[in-house]
Amino acid sequence: MGDNVNAGPNTLTVRDNRTGREYEVPILEGDVIRAIDLRKIKVQDADFGMMTYDPAYTNTASTRSTITYIDGDVGILRYRGYPIEQLAERSTHLETAYLLLKGELPTQRHLNQFVHDVTRHTYVHENMTKLLEGFRYDAHAMGMMISGVAALSTFYPEAKNVTDAGNRWAQITRLVAKMPTLAAFCYRHHRGLPYVYPENEFSYTGNFLNMLFRIGSKYKPNPVLERALDILFILHADHEQNCSTTTMRVIGSSQADPYSALAGAMAALYGPLHGGANEAVLRMLTKIGDVKNIPTFIEKVKNKEEKLMGFGHRVYKSYDPRANIIKRTADEVFDVTGRNPLLDIALELERIALDEDYFVQRNLYPNVDFYSGIIYEAMGFPVEMFPVLFAIPRTVGWLAQWEELLLDDEQKIARPRQVYLGADTRDFVPMSERK
Repeated sequence: MGDNVNAGPNTLTVRDNRTGREYEVPILEGDVIRAIDLRKIKVQDADFGMMTYDPAYTNTASTRSTITYIDGDVGILRYRGYPIEQLAERSTHLETAYLLLKGELPTQRHLNQFVHDVTRHTYVHENMTKLLEGFRYDAHAMGMMISGVAALSTFYPEAKNVTDAGNRWAQITRLVAKMPTLAAFCYRHHRGLPYVYPENEFSYTGNFLNMLFRIGSKYKPNPVLERALDILFILHADHEQNCSTTTMRVIGSSQADPYSALAGAMAALYGPLHGGANEAVLRMLTKIGDVKNIPTFIEKVKNKEEKLMGFGHRVYKSYDPRANIIKRTADEVFDVTGRNPLLDIALELERIALDEDYFVQRNLYPNVDFYSGIIYEAMGFPVEMFPVLFAIPRTVGWLAQWEELLLDDEQKIARPRQVYLGADTRDFVPMSERK
């Protein structure tokens, strides 16, 4: 494709120097983002002779959305227009969930109803416990969760009717409600402990902590830890078109039920470059072991002998706003749990990285994963639970994105093309003639 030769206020003319053909393509205008609508080129070249090539979709907008806005250059994250800092300080996870799912902050009556509906759906079918018992005692919690969520689709066959708005909302409510229960059951299985069933007098995060950590007949969640977990859930609720959200949309575009789509999104989240990153951060800090070892580790990072986990982000080119909030939350958690010795290593590692040109020039600032794992460990979570703790709140964002996809009349089943670089036509060679 040749150079851009003409641009109008609402269109862009592109010339293919090889064929001499010109394409006038519309420019889609958002409040901040502008995008070139390349569908017209596909229509003109019905044989797909002209396509765009963008590995990993680094500069491709696959959808229109009103859910989450990110400006990575200045570190802005907003849900439905509301700054993440305000939501983390003044909202709750379920209130934020309602905002993401419905588009507006709820009235007290609507919030009460939503909390009630979520609370009464927290139980899972007893057969699910038998499914979990089939896993090895040391099975990774995320693998169990993915299987458990996929299995839920068999308990609610009506979920396949994704075009019915009331049915969609029923499944959304169920998934938001049941994710903490499944997660707690996976944790108890891993620990060899009996399952603790939901108790509806607790809050969303209080109930989760109770199902996780109760020993005996009584448990009272520490309010500081309960609130800290709620803040962490708010921060992880959605993050635009990342790997797992894109997976949710791709699967959802086939009109698969939300349980199956969400299981696929969780599988994408499982990877160490996505939801497993905070687990990798903790392992990195443990490997460093002591503040005095940081200079040696930094040199190995520069020489590409080690990876600096928890720094840098595909979108953020400045400090991740979520990392700032988590860093403040950490102090409150450590006042209750005691100071995690890994925090000293993390703080010094951050100080050095933010001061050295090597990292500053590469926009390697701490992201949300850098401090979250330290907090989770201080609260008593094993590293295997870290991606699960990511998946519980992100369920809300995945479901909001899934429903938005279904309501967008421009969305079709996802089917990207490729630039084929393989062999041309070849004739089959019998086995006896192959060399």
